[in-house]
Amino acid sequence: MAIVETVVSRITGMPSRGVIAEWVKSRMDDSQRFLLLCILIGLSCGVAAVLFHWSIHYLFHSVWDWATALGGWQFYGIMLGAPTLGGLLIGISVKTFAPDSAGSGIPQTKAAYYNHGGYISSATGFWRFVLGSLYCGLGNSLGREGPTVHLSSAISSRLGRWIFKDQNRIQSALPVGMAAGIAAAFNAPLSAITFVFEELLDNFSMKALGGIVIAVVTAAAVSRSLLTEDPILSSHIINKEFITSLWMIVGIPMGLIAGLLGHVFVSSVLTLRSKCKVKMAKMAWLTPAVGGLSCGLLGVLAYQLTGDFGDPQNSVFSIGYESLELAFEDSLVWQVLAVLLICKFIAVVVNYATGGSGGLFSPTLFLGGMLGGLIGMVLVGLEGWMHFPNWPGTHQVVGGCVLLGMGAMFSAVVRCPFTSLIIIFEMTGNYSLILPLMAGNMLAWSLAKKFRPIALYDALLLQDGVNLKKFSAFRGSQDYRNLPVAAIMTHEVLTLQTGVSVKENIKNLGARGMHYHAYPVMDAAGDLLGIVTRHELEDSPGDSLLDNIIIDQSLLSVQPETSIRDAANRMIAKNYQQATVVSATNSQKLLGLITLNDIARQQNASSL
Repeated sequence: MAIVETVVSRITGMPSRGVIAEWVKSRMDDSQRFLLLCILIGLSCGVAAVLFHWSIHYLFHSVWDWATALGGWQFYGIMLGAPTLGGLLIGISVKTFAPDSAGSGIPQTKAAYYNHGGYISSATGFWRFVLGSLYCGLGNSLGREGPTVHLSSAISSRLGRWIFKDQNRIQSALPVGMAAGIAAAFNAPLSAITFVFEELLDNFSMKALGGIVIAVVTAAAVSRSLLTEDPILSSHIINKEFITSLWMIVGIPMGLIAGLLGHVFVSSVLTLRSKCKVKMAKMAWLTPAVGGLSCGLLGVLAYQLTGDFGDPQNSVFSIGYESLELAFEDSLVWQVLAVLLICKFIAVVVNYATGGSGGLFSPTLFLGGMLGGLIGMVLVGLEGWMHFPNWPGTHQVVGGCVLLGMGAMFSAVVRCPFTSLIIIFEMTGNYSLILPLMAGNMLAWSLAKKFRPIALYDALLLQDGVNLKKFSAFRGSQDYRNLPVAAIMTHEVLTLQTGVSVKENIKNLGARGMHYHAYPVMDAAGDLLGIVTRHELEDSPGDSLLDNIIIDQSLLSVQPETSIRDAANRMIAKNYQQATVVSATNSQKLLGLITLNDIARQQNASSL
């Protein structure tokens, strides 16, 4: 890279990047350089987010216009083949040269921030842009906001490494880029700030706020200059003011239903994703193509079924905001809303679980909008005999329920309650439904949190065996003890093998440079037999086998679902420093290791 920069510099006569960076460092103090960094992040992430939006939008509409112009069997061939091709490209790319391009990108961003000092390679950002554009632009049913966050975080990481050598400053650039990406993608600067604090940082910091605000304002200004000043979703109905009325109590059942549906959605994604990772491991490159074909089938089915009820809708494909705006206008009959809700739900679950490259923000809002529209129509039916006071009219009530459903579903799935409130205001420009929105969102969030304590993005990381060095402190010092040990256990465990002498095992450990307090002992078949401590190894004769150390050992094991409190109590009762985490169905299948140090670390993080 340095040679290329030198050659380019000599050809163009421009100073190389390294020279510019040194010039900046020599003339600015730390605070001034960080201010410059935040401005550059805002500008570059704003432009990147707009380009990403354009690439998906124009690619999908080109494919759709081509398919509809041909018609007949060719239409079906294109709309089945395009998402399948997008999935195949993702599968091959992830398998060969872009392993971080699958999924939404937010879990990868969290892992980079906590485990890798904020480092995300430039290549990761480039391939996220290209592959995300192809996957969503070819019709697959995922969103662009999550990938925009990952792309923007990669840009901010690169700029941070250019301006600073200090690892803390480089790491602090990541939440700045994350916020800039959200602000530009949603045209929602306030919710970008709250999302970073709720999802990534887990606590409020005035020191972090200043840089984030600068980047968010800059990115939002770029986005509005290149796109539009208007909210992402606009409607003459939803832009009207609502007067507080009895019908707004619908926010309570809306929150309950959205909380249940959100839990089903998250559970479906995690369950199907887990099965795909196990059952299709040998053909992982083909799995996203299967998801793409499934999306194509569901999209064509929804297009045909909605056409039977009047106006055919293509919103199961790609982003789908067009149908959401029609739902705001109360222009879709209940049958169309139901078809879009069911088909989009299945398509999103399959696309994400099979390893597609796209996010869950837009799909979650879409599903919530369709759910809200259906509940709004039920409310309209009830009004015929209940006669609610201050009834604003059928169309406006249905539009308001669509908005309430969006907020409640977002709160249940993404699990950021304050962001779920603010983002709805910024996306629609309507503030007058604040009371039912707050009630529904908080109820949906509480219900989803009760059913599944670990939020979606953390659960995805745990499913991939990634443990964040600092786990979420948002839950509070009391609540963390009720979390399962899977939330903080070590997944990548260094194990020892039976049939090998103590001397050889110690030699292997020294060569690998890994020295821990204890090591699980496995047999040749990979079954857990026991655990041996470092002191036991050092105190045993060098020519003895590990088998002799673990004879008649009382092994303490827990399951992933065991609460942290119970695991700690059991370790303390037996005076053990650690416990093996095993499968609930097979006590010899090692899944991880939990130590008292892990629990103490989580307790300290929760008390900060």
